[in-house]
Amino acid sequence: MAPSFSTSNDLIRGEPRSPQHVPRLTRRISGFLPQEIKTIDATIPLKSRELWEKNGIQKFDEESGFEKKFVGHVETSLARSMYNCDELAAYEATSLSVRDNLLIDWNATQQKITTTEPKRVYYLSLEFLMGRALDNALINMSSNDKLANTGDNTSRGFVKKGLDDLGFNLENVLKKEPDAGLGNGGLGRLAACFVDSMATKNIPAWGYGLRYEYGIFAQKIINGYQVETPDYWLNSGNPWEIERTEIQVPITFYGYVDRVNGDTSTLSPSQWVGGERVLAVAYDFPVPGFKTSTVNNLRLWRAKPTTEFDFAKFNSGDYKNSVDQQQRAESITAVLYPNDNFTEGKELRLKQQYFWCAASLHDIVRRFKKSKRPWRELPDKIAIQLNDTHPTLAIVELQRILVDLEKLDWHEAWDIVTHTFAYTNHTVMQEALEKWPIDLFGNLLPRHLEIIYDINWFFLKEVHKKFPKDTDILRNVSIIEEATPERQVRMAFLAVIGSHHVNGVAELHSQLIRTTIFKDFAKVFGNKKFTNVTNGITPRRWLKQANPELAELIGDAIGDPSQNFLLDMSKLTALAKKADDPEFQAKWDSVKEHNKIRLANYIKELNGGVDVINKEHIRHTLFDIQVKRMHEYKRQQMNIFGVIHRYFSMKDMLKDGKSIEEVAAKYPRKVSIFGGKSAAGYYMAKLVIRLINSVAEVINNDKEIQDLLKVFFIPDYNVSKAEIIVPASDLSEHISTAGTEGSGTSNMKFVMNGGLIIGTVDGANVEITREIGEDNIFLFGHLSESVDDLRFKHQYNETPLPPSIDRVLNELDSFTEFKGEFKPLIDSIRHHGDYYIVSDDFDSYLATHHLVDETYHHSKHEWIKKSILSVANIGFFSSDRCIDEYASTIWNVEPMTP
Repeated sequence: MAPSFSTSNDLIRGEPRSPQHVPRLTRRISGFLPQEIKTIDATIPLKSRELWEKNGIQKFDEESGFEKKFVGHVETSLARSMYNCDELAAYEATSLSVRDNLLIDWNATQQKITTTEPKRVYYLSLEFLMGRALDNALINMSSNDKLANTGDNTSRGFVKKGLDDLGFNLENVLKKEPDAGLGNGGLGRLAACFVDSMATKNIPAWGYGLRYEYGIFAQKIINGYQVETPDYWLNSGNPWEIERTEIQVPITFYGYVDRVNGDTSTLSPSQWVGGERVLAVAYDFPVPGFKTSTVNNLRLWRAKPTTEFDFAKFNSGDYKNSVDQQQRAESITAVLYPNDNFTEGKELRLKQQYFWCAASLHDIVRRFKKSKRPWRELPDKIAIQLNDTHPTLAIVELQRILVDLEKLDWHEAWDIVTHTFAYTNHTVMQEALEKWPIDLFGNLLPRHLEIIYDINWFFLKEVHKKFPKDTDILRNVSIIEEATPERQVRMAFLAVIGSHHVNGVAELHSQLIRTTIFKDFAKVFGNKKFTNVTNGITPRRWLKQANPELAELIGDAIGDPSQNFLLDMSKLTALAKKADDPEFQAKWDSVKEHNKIRLANYIKELNGGVDVINKEHIRHTLFDIQVKRMHEYKRQQMNIFGVIHRYFSMKDMLKDGKSIEEVAAKYPRKVSIFGGKSAAGYYMAKLVIRLINSVAEVINNDKEIQDLLKVFFIPDYNVSKAEIIVPASDLSEHISTAGTEGSGTSNMKFVMNGGLIIGTVDGANVEITREIGEDNIFLFGHLSESVDDLRFKHQYNETPLPPSIDRVLNELDSFTEFKGEFKPLIDSIRHHGDYYIVSDDFDSYLATHHLVDETYHHSKHEWIKKSILSVANIGFFSSDRCIDEYASTIWNVEPMTP
């Protein structure tokens, strides 16, 4: 490919071409317009073109090419040698070598987007939970090989062999990569799946996020308690990122608003005179598609000061304050979700969000302005998706850019804004919808507060015209909440008003947001503005990468050894023909056993080399897993209460003279596995973690019940650990209070890996049930329609608790040496209204677990059949389908031809 050339005036300088005189050409950082490229191509000397093509970087496509790249990076990029190249250096050199291949496609993709000018998608998410990058890149790169895409005759295969020849093991090298600390829960993992699918579907798209120095925290369990420690994931650098030091965007905070010529209108162009300025520096992360040469981009921003070091203060002896500006700037991107229990933490989080939105909007607008198109065409060329409320400030920032900097009429600008943005809501829980105190907001972003007031004013005028006699609706839809003790900006309301579409992430969730939190907006805008896009996951990461043996077994079973079903998951339906085949069932069960042994070995490693799980019986041990963010609405507390009840029941049988064999006949071997982080300031969730570990201490050391029941909490749950945990699951718990979970995506991951679900009729469980069939899922509990009535009943009518949970709560103290430690958990159910209706659902939960035991223990053939049928019908939940729906119904974008 020919290089892009330019001068500072964006025109070609120099004399007409002749053999004796070659034009002097200089490069430009930001690329060219399509019409400029044609002109430039005509001026590039033939010799220059030939030399560039001759010396251009080539992809390696065999092991010798990889080995040459690897050694080159070890000796030059890392400044090491054969004698001090350890596994960490091998990981870095392998990653740099693979990245070289990706960047060739990345450059070609970006050049094609520039020349063809398609409509682009910009996905704004405060989290991108990417997981490890190397294995994912090898899988996607292998799919584009000239070689046969089977066995080891792929990029991954010859990289593995090349590493073997060089004295390294690929699996050990892969383990050296830390999980990128760019996200925490389902929100970030969804964003990661979406950028993967956008590249795979050839959608011209960039993701925008923040480059956190630290993740939310590394979780350690000490004496049963969660202890937060720094997660400095960049400790050894990050070979996947490209630092763009040439891209530095100044970002302003504080200050005041100035207007010229005595103009007092907030609708007129205004000058924001800031009191503090920092720089946003870009870091790019290539995102390869599967079975395509498209490589999209994830751009992350890091904060740095405009002046790193105050030399005058240093010379005067004020050493501490000489670096104050640097520390204030760098704190913005220091950590994912700074603690906002205090005013300083709230301000830092708001600062973080504006920094990211402003830098991203600058980048997006700069790119659009190069096209020289009129502003009214911006929505025709740009679609910006807000992943939850965190990026809502982007709406206000674009309005500020158009009015204050580009001098557009207020209403013209607002029309452009509202046709550009779309908003994804992830929760119906009021406490999760962001609000910012007016005083804090106005101090940090004075001009933006003015713009919000004006947006609100014009919106409420329209609402009043539509509903002149309904005074309540004005209060209900106002962006400004007239709350006590302080007024607040309701960011979710701003996101709804400033977007052309609002989508939920599961059918039930989308219905609930229309009828609960946004019901008044549905009256104002009509239901047409609100739509649904049920979440999905990428099968490349969550099947092929996490469970390669199962992916291979499926490919062979359906006659697709190249595993093209990973691009068209509807092909999985052919598996249903194998569901009753005893020979295939045995192979299926063997893969599950392999994955369970791998998880058991990992738990042993975490447990200091001591076996927690009896591997002799592992094929017949039910792995019951709940791994997700710790929160009361997800009801990990109900799960551990159920474990305690099971333990008591087993002990009761032994006390009644039953043999251990009789106990085992009723209660098959089970290991209950938990994992997930609690927010640092979330006392009740942290108390549940403490309870789980206290219960594990008692049960795992009770010799009387032998190995019939074990409990384990896996600390510091993340994507790479999920890739070990999810494939090992027989049963996964998705037991949120009905009407509280937006969608859930972990339920999809478990089913895609052959695990069955025990769950409530909540989130995407509803649609999973529809797709895989009611016979292949274990549902229990009250429906969302009953929840409010049950809460009212608890609050105003004292009713006795069911004996099953009453006993558990009475005897909780037996699981800890600190009497009364779990009183807050007990009181939340007994005396504080049982908001998450644990007591109401508990007997139904126990009865459903009894059905699970019966099926797993006495009808293993039936269990495996359910597992196969579940996987056969999970194809709807591919994130590729999500991206197709977004592209056609919300973004109005077309895929490129790779």
